[in-house]
Amino acid sequence: MSDVAKCPTCGSYSKIKVKEGETTYQAVQDEEAFKKIQQLKKAMDKFKMKADQLEKELEELKLKHS
Repeated sequence: MSDVAKCPTCGSYSKIKVKEGETTYQAVQDEEAFKKIQQLKKAMDKFKMKADQLEKELEELKLKHS
């Protein structure tokens, strides 16, 4: 998922992409879309943290049963 920030040239909220060392900005046209992107990003971060915790717990259980 791409990061969202203000574009340094126009000041609009933009999706940031870095390709071959060059940063490009693509404007997000709708404020609701921006809010939804932020919500989805937070949800994905929570899911990733929980998945990481479960992986660690699984490894611990595997070690105990070995």
